[in-house]
Amino acid sequence: MALFCAAVGRRFSVDLYGIRTNGVTVIHSSFTATSGARLPLYRHYSSPKSRLGIGLQIVSRLQGANAKYELFLQRYFPRFYVLYHTFTKGIQLLFQDAKEVTVIRTRMLTNSVEVQDLPYRDMEKLRQFRRDMIKAIPLLLISIPPFANYLVFVLMYLFPRQLLIRHFWTPQQQTEFQGVNHSHRAQHHWAVLKGLESAGSHVKDGRLKISLLDLCNKVQSGVHPNISDIQAIRGLFSGAPLSIKRINANQMRQLCPLFFLTPRLPTPMIGTRLNSHAIELLQLDRALSRHGLHQLDDSELRRVSAHHWACYVRGLDSGSLSINQCREWLSQWLQFSSHLKESEVSLLVHSMVLLSANYPKPSHH
Repeated sequence: MALFCAAVGRRFSVDLYGIRTNGVTVIHSSFTATSGARLPLYRHYSSPKSRLGIGLQIVSRLQGANAKYELFLQRYFPRFYVLYHTFTKGIQLLFQDAKEVTVIRTRMLTNSVEVQDLPYRDMEKLRQFRRDMIKAIPLLLISIPPFANYLVFVLMYLFPRQLLIRHFWTPQQQTEFQGVNHSHRAQHHWAVLKGLESAGSHVKDGRLKISLLDLCNKVQSGVHPNISDIQAIRGLFSGAPLSIKRINANQMRQLCPLFFLTPRLPTPMIGTRLNSHAIELLQLDRALSRHGLHQLDDSELRRVSAHHWACYVRGLDSGSLSINQCREWLSQWLQFSSHLKESEVSLLVHSMVLLSANYPKPSHH
């Protein structure tokens, strides 16, 4: 494009023309005054499209530099590269979860939907994200200052299971740490069963007492119980001595690790937290029943299949189980849990031991 402005006035003239190259228009003007002096002026203008092109070029160069940096780490510092890659990927997953939770919360406010009425996947997303954030807050605070990311890398390397959430675990770590966490949970199975047996000795109803003690003995001897065995003692868990708020303090503390809760709190606070987590799990079971096990897909849920994760949340060591075994166990679980009342959630908590301690061993009659 060429633009020309002719002389204005007898002794005064302006010449202006422009040349467009590579998306940038360079405008050249010459000013002629009485003295005959000629002063060249250059101005650079860029269109929105050209500015966008420059921005894309900058982003492309940064991405290329980052790719070279990752290749350098992968080649010369492979162990550090794994930490670096896991951390950056974890940040992306965390922000993705935060975005999904924001959408769910907005939909709840817009449609006046309560948590217990949410679809299963939305309810599970909210539940897990809240737990992730509670665990992640200290690490996020540490990473705020400049260059603090290097400290985060050290913590990732030294204490990944204790300090990091699942977003920052490698696939191998996720499998390993879930096994370790369950083994810590399983260490309390025997104490829970003995506490249940001790409480059963104080039951006044003879028939219910015999059913409870027989169930405890069956599980302690390595037998996986039938659902009918658990349903037979359902009435004992809505009041004394086996409701959440009526069991003794020691039994409460033995139940805490089933939800990965600390038992080092005052007894009233432990009871409140246990009751809250149990009701939340009961609501999740109801949502899963509405959703249907056949609708529970096998897609990856943070590198763990949906069936395995659902079993793990309910107390089962699902790492070595097949999808069919997980589906069978969840079907048994939902047979009784989806019909429980909130006043009977103590049975739900104890069933995390009763139904998981010996599975998948076959039943003996």
